[in-house]
Amino acid sequence: MSVPAIQTALQQMQTMKAEVAAPALKVNLNVQPGVEQAQSGGFAGELKNSIERINALQQTSAATTTAFQLGDPNVSLNQVMVDKQKAGLAFEMGVQVRNKLVSAYKDIMNMQI
Repeated sequence: MSVPAIQTALQQMQTMKAEVAAPALKVNLNVQPGVEQAQSGGFAGELKNSIERINALQQTSAATTTAFQLGDPNVSLNQVMVDKQKAGLAFEMGVQVRNKLVSAYKDIMNMQI
């Protein structure tokens, strides 16, 4: 089984898991008023997925670069350069998001209560 097929099957399984878990959400009565619990598919999940997509783009870029260097006739220089640019932009976006998160965290920590 190829890697893309495995990834597709894994995504389908995760989607089905999310669909099954959605109706089963229960209210936690032990939570203090005004304090919300983070859901598994919330911000942390999206952040993790973004990091995984950035990693996948970097791995694809490295694979196409290696294939081009080894002389694979199915890989063109254009494809290598586009994949490198995609990976570079995704990484820069990830760094900027991290910087904004750190800045927001510092701002919150400096707030006086």
